[in-house]
Amino acid sequence: MTISLRHARVRYGPLEALHGVTLAAPGPGLTVLLGRNGSGRTTALRALAGLVPLSGGAVVWDGVDVSRMPAYERARQGLCLVPERQAVFGSLTVHENLELASGDYGFALEAYPQLEPLLTRRAGTLSGGEQRMLALSRALLARARVVLVDEPAQGMSPAVAARTYELLGALDACVVIAEQRLPPGLQDRGGVIVYELRRGTVVFSGEAGERERRPRTGAGRPPRSPGTAPGRGPSPAG
Repeated sequence: MTISLRHARVRYGPLEALHGVTLAAPGPGLTVLLGRNGSGRTTALRALAGLVPLSGGAVVWDGVDVSRMPAYERARQGLCLVPERQAVFGSLTVHENLELASGDYGFALEAYPQLEPLLTRRAGTLSGGEQRMLALSRALLARARVVLVDEPAQGMSPAVAARTYELLGALDACVVIAEQRLPPGLQDRGGVIVYELRRGTVVFSGEAGERERRPRTGAGRPPRSPGTAPGRGPSPAG
């Protein structure tokens, strides 16, 4: 189970946001797209989800080129995207948001018990951290094969953020998250794959611990060969 970008290029008008990016996210497992604002990390997520068209390259999912598959069809096939903003239905209550994901949402309340006293509140009135918990609860209930999350712990307390990364790491899915910085709880966690992007180009690929141990000089280690997930062997051909 792998989803990948192969030499992916994305343009916004005359500007190219991704310059031939290649990365592979195997599952079950956690892959982190790391980079500052403008690095291309969110664009890479959107490209995987089918929300932006490629001007070159391909999106390959379990060996099949899905570059031309629309976003709604990828969602039907088991892909779930949690964007940074507008990830919940603000006019609906917390209960209604969860019920749309699953009629039995007890697991979501176990994952985030902070939501239980808020069930009758409209989602749009929640704090930023509470909205993230709700959005991620919906993703946990979706039982998706691929879960893409842009800044999952935004607005959360350190304890809730740590719990969030545990939950995402335990999913039986390809989980890809976009972050500005590598979360402390993932820095030494085995099996976490990191792709660091800078100005639309991959400048590092490897396991999280490997990145933390590298010398802090230069632009980072050159990325691995196209279509290869660090430590996992080549991804399926497509």
